[in-house]
Amino acid sequence: MKTIKGPALFLAQFAGDSAPFDSWDGITKWAADCGYKGVQVPSWDARFIDLDKASSSRDYCDEVKGAAAANGIEITELSTHLQGQLVAVHPAYDEAFDGFAAPEVRGNPKARQEWAVDQVKKALTASRNLGLTAQASFSGALAWPYLYPWPQRPAGLVEAAFDELGKRWTPILDHAEEMGVDICYEIHPGEDLHDGISYEMFLDRVKGHGRACMLYDPSHYVLQALDYLDNIDIYHDRIRMFHVKDAELNPTGRQGVYGGYQSWVDRAGRFRSLGDGQVDFRAVFSKLTQYDFDGWAVVEWECAMKHPEDGAREGAAFVKDHIIRVTEKAFDDFAGGGADDAANRRMLGLD
Repeated sequence: MKTIKGPALFLAQFAGDSAPFDSWDGITKWAADCGYKGVQVPSWDARFIDLDKASSSRDYCDEVKGAAAANGIEITELSTHLQGQLVAVHPAYDEAFDGFAAPEVRGNPKARQEWAVDQVKKALTASRNLGLTAQASFSGALAWPYLYPWPQRPAGLVEAAFDELGKRWTPILDHAEEMGVDICYEIHPGEDLHDGISYEMFLDRVKGHGRACMLYDPSHYVLQALDYLDNIDIYHDRIRMFHVKDAELNPTGRQGVYGGYQSWVDRAGRFRSLGDGQVDFRAVFSKLTQYDFDGWAVVEWECAMKHPEDGAREGAAFVKDHIIRVTEKAFDDFAGGGADDAANRRMLGLD
């Protein structure tokens, strides 16, 4: 068994225009002060990383790593959630997602997709230059508007969507293989890869590609009433990244999983700061440790009530308390009497 690394923090929810959240030096100092050892970096945020430079210059990557290390922080992974989303966008979401793209490709879905693919590939190259082995992303979605089968879906609609999704991602996954970096898709509502079955449908389209891995986040499974512990048993060999995020689902006679179009604070299912929700993290950390997960435990703070800085500080302590330092010996070694083949045969009555 291996000991999970951490705690680490995903910086996307904390980036801002005021100190210490507006610069790489400032935010890494702050993260270390909160108790973190690592940070997951949103690759689209130029305040923290220049993706073009990172994909073309190892010297620049060494400078970025060195500045973080001076503050006691490692880079755990790069994130391409926003760019990955734009690899596949149903036209119903064109306007909503346009803001994720560079200004010069907005309003042009074809150019936007090409830009997104290039961005994800650059982040993979940058990951290699930074010495990283995994990258977080979203899959994007073509079939999501047809999630609920009413009106009845035409035969072949979903299959066509996943065929196209696989076609778009295969060249990116091939580049990931060249860079030696896993793409860890966050299994997430709003993405075509939103549960185990949809992930398997995608995996089939990319011919079981070895770099098509999972980002495990139990909060998204709580909100779907999916067994998040069984999910680890099923997919542990593909889980290469871990977001530590809490959630709760409290259905009533008025609303359930779909939430009635309510704001996050008024939904039956909502994200919570660590320890305030329903995820059994003792069991989650135990299962991941059992299956030799040796990646980072990365706090992704999302809560409709608690202040983010409080959530971050509490989250670092929470993860530190849940990481299991694996044992180097069996608990009953003290009772071992030693044995050899002859003794074993005598004990079995074979001599």
